[in-house]
Order: sequence, then structure tokens, then C-alpha cells
Amino acid sequence: MANVSRETSKSDERMESASDVLRRIFGGSSSVGAEMADTLRRKQALRNSTYPKPSQTRVIAVANQKGGVGKTTSVVNISAALADAGAHVLVIDLDPQGNASTAFGIEHASGSDSVYDVLEGRKAIAEVKSTAVDFPSLDVVPSTIDLSGAELEIANLSKRTYLLKDALDAALADNNEHYDYVIIDCAPSLGLLVLNALCAAHEVMIPIQAEYYALEGLGQLLKTIGLVQSSLNKDLIVSTMMVTMFDKRTILSQEVYDEVQRHYPSILLKTTIPRSIKIAEAPSFNKAAISYDANGNGSVAYREAALEIAQRSEEVLRMIDAQKKGK
Repeated sequence: MANVSRETSKSDERMESASDVLRRIFGGSSSVGAEMADTLRRKQALRNSTYPKPSQTRVIAVANQKGGVGKTTSVVNISAALADAGAHVLVIDLDPQGNASTAFGIEHASGSDSVYDVLEGRKAIAEVKSTAVDFPSLDVVPSTIDLSGAELEIANLSKRTYLLKDALDAALADNNEHYDYVIIDCAPSLGLLVLNALCAAHEVMIPIQAEYYALEGLGQLLKTIGLVQSSLNKDLIVSTMMVTMFDKRTILSQEVYDEVQRHYPSILLKTTIPRSIKIAEAPSFNKAAISYDANGNGSVAYREAALEIAQRSEEVLRMIDAQKKGK
């Protein structure tokens, strides 16, 4: 009995961590066990991390003319992660599909107040925005299908590329409400709506799908951004690139990441966003993935990406200031 007591006492002295338990149950060779243990370790690291707020409002357009690269999903989950960490965030849904509005549970039926009314000059941003269901510090300017006809309606206006900028500048000038981040979800195109986003933004984030064709589309997008910088918004910078739909089991995903890193090492996030069924399911429940599947690998990855973005804020703001000064 004495021996049993001593053994019990020794085991009590060292409690296994959850990661240790997973490794013991699944074994070191199990990819499932290893992934679960790794996700848990990363979650614990995030709990001990601080998301610094930027000293000035960051206005970020999230753009890629190629559809299906995780653009809207990234807008939703990075915005949600930043808001969940204490930041005050405004999301502007500039995609006529309105998927970001859906994910945040915001009404966006045809005819309801939306960004369409803002561009047409009928409403101010403060009049059309709504607070996200799950995130009290996150406001959304919704989009409706009515926005699909906006490009034709505003095409002949003299300041047609600055309509969103003027409305956003007026909203940010309101001293009663400060936003740490304004994140604009662009349509998967290079039309007039996207030009409005690029003229209103200070910086661009580009999600890149981990496949070969994504690299071809990147060149076209960067060319368009360069044209905007040279004529419409000289202060614009490309601040962030992020690889999405990353499958660590494939060589191609790693090759795409390495290729982007080789060309853009200073702006590519270390975090990659994995393929995830839960991430894809979340919008159908009017949820961001980080609230729908808070413990999932995809949710953890988006929180890590948001942390990287937050930690780089002052560096990015210095880059924007240098761009304004022509350095």
C-alpha cells in the first residue's frame, strides 16, 4: 500500500498537459493526433498573446480578381478575430453577392439600406451600418444584389472612383466613433467597384490560393494596383499577402508558398489558412468560422493571421507614411 501511495504521489506531482495526453493516445506517428496536439498548442499560444491596436485607423481593401480564393472568408474571419480581440472594426461589403453580410447575420435583402445607397449618395455610412450578431465591436455596411447595377449607374459621374472614399472619409471624421480597422471586401473583378475600394483604402491585402493559376492572376492584380497607384491613389500600398486553402500534405501548396515568399518576403504572412469544411460551412449558419468552430484548425489559423496583421500595424503605417512622402 505504501508503494502505491508513493507512486500516486509522484504521478500527482506532474500532471500531463492536454497536448501530452493527445500524443500519448494517438502516438507520435498519427497525423490526426499530431494535428490535434499542434492545434491545441497554437490555441494556448494565442491565449497568451496580445493583439496591439494600431495608432491610426488602417483602411484595408481585400482584393483578388480571381474568385474562390477565400477572399470573403478571410475578410469575415480576420475581421471577427480582430474584433474578438478587442479592436473596433468596420467591414464594408462591396461585393454584390453579399456573402460577408450573410456571414455576420446582417439583413441584406434587395431594397434594404446598403453600401449601394452610400455610393449613390442617398445615405451616409452611419445610416446603413449594423452591428454583427456575434461581435459587438464589429460593424458592417452590408451589400445587396442591387449593387450589381451600380457600376453602370455611376459610370458617368465625374468622381465615380472616389464615391466610397468620400463617404468613408466623412464617417472617419466623426469624432464620436473611432475604428481601428476598416476592411473592405471587394468583388472578384477589376471593375469600378473595386477601383472605389482601392481609392478609399490605404493598403491592400491579397489572399492567394495555394495553386499554380493563382500565381498567374496575381501578376494581373498587381498591375491593376500599380495603375491605381500611378493615377488614382498614389498613397496606396500592398501591405499583406496571405496563402489560403493550403494543404500541407501536398508539394504544390508548399511550392506556391515558397514562390510567393521568394518574391514578396516582407509582406507575406507566415500563417497559412488550411482547407477546412467547417470554414466553408460557417456562412450557411450566418456565422464566422471562429465562432462556428472556435476550436478548429481553420479558426486558429485565422486568429494567428489576425495577430500577425495586428503586430505589423506600426510597420505598415510607417510604410504608408513613407509612400505619402514619396520615399
